[in-house]
Amino acid sequence: MSNLSLAYIFKQQQLLVDDQFQLPRVESIASDLRLQTGDQVIARDLTEQDEIPAGYQLVPIRQLLQLWNVKEFEQASRAIQLLEWRRNHKFCSHCGHKTEVHATEYAMVCPACQYHQYPRVNPCVITVITRGKDEILLAQNARAYRPMYGLIAGFVEVGETLEDAVRRETEEEVGLKIKNIQYLASQPWPFPSNLMIAFKAEYESGELCLQEEEISDAAFFKFDQLPEIPFKGSIAHAMIMHVIHGTTTADDTKEWL
Repeated sequence: MSNLSLAYIFKQQQLLVDDQFQLPRVESIASDLRLQTGDQVIARDLTEQDEIPAGYQLVPIRQLLQLWNVKEFEQASRAIQLLEWRRNHKFCSHCGHKTEVHATEYAMVCPACQYHQYPRVNPCVITVITRGKDEILLAQNARAYRPMYGLIAGFVEVGETLEDAVRRETEEEVGLKIKNIQYLASQPWPFPSNLMIAFKAEYESGELCLQEEEISDAAFFKFDQLPEIPFKGSIAHAMIMHVIHGTTTADDTKEWL
């Protein structure tokens, strides 16, 4: 058996791959983060001093979402989130002492007070809203760098149910009330450590009133007259295809549509 490990090597939000977008195999070192017990799969940060090996390139992980299948992307998502967590928890949040990596768990342990810091996931809701039989609400993010229209989304607040978050984000961002909220699917979203939880809902009442610091434009579009929408591979694209064409958002083979 080879002693080389399959490696997720990151520099910020970019991953090291070859010209076929395949991962390298490398010799493991002590600072590597092991992703699976018994499997030779590791994650590693690329430092400023490290050179990019010949035949390899750094590719934004968002781009790989369009090229890889769901299982491959979810593994990369897990790797980058664990590396981000480890970088951000080098010191104890209770007493400030330098932490140590737990021998068998994903935990950063304080040797002084024994506080354990585990990876955290930030839940976000994303909602596809329809009106009538052939209209969908799409909105443009105020910070978007291209004229793409997506769905209403936002973080879940402390003490809030997912359904309450869906209602609140919709009312805050576009001023509408909705009904018939239904769960659809979920997707890990490593920007930096989120879980996108997808819902669909129906327009109930209200006129569009935009939260200008978040939304630059929003409108109900006919199904056959859509503007530029999120790329295939994203959960937003799958949700839009679900309401327009009746396709599933995710199935047992974990292939996003």
